[in-house]
Amino acid sequence: MIQINFLAILFAALIPLVMGFIWYNPKVFGNAWMKESGLTEEKMKSANMGVVFILSIILSFLIGMFLQFVTIHQFGALGMIGGDETLARPSYKAFMHDYGKAYRSFGHGALHSFMTGVFFVFPLIAINAMFERKSWKYVFINTGFWTITITLMGGIICGWYAMDGFNWVTQK
Repeated sequence: MIQINFLAILFAALIPLVMGFIWYNPKVFGNAWMKESGLTEEKMKSANMGVVFILSIILSFLIGMFLQFVTIHQFGALGMIGGDETLARPSYKAFMHDYGKAYRSFGHGALHSFMTGVFFVFPLIAINAMFERKSWKYVFINTGFWTITITLMGGIICGWYAMDGFNWVTQK
């Protein structure tokens, strides 16, 4: 049975907040992002930041739930049998015995999450930005943030496959 490590997903859900404090800091990309977004200091201060942070963690948890399916290929094998391991043929059990922890590492999860950033997040942000008449600078600031953020999230989720195990690189 493939176990979902909810602690890893919750930990990964905190990554966007930490990265946001760094990435959108005025000394990094904060001032450029505010200018390209059309935001002002007054507008930024008017938000209820407690609600923003709580909703951000909840939404980031959903991103983490999705990233486990992008980064952990064993979920694909489970999907091929309809999700019920009790109905699987013996070949499934043999496959999972041989490959149950294959490619379960930070590096592997980071690679697939990075590709998700480039081939999924970038187009989404770019399409919205074009219709919102935002600049390419805006697109690259936000795409850079999310690509790096989900790269770290996916690495954590894929590499931390059990409470007692974390792999930085794929075992040979």
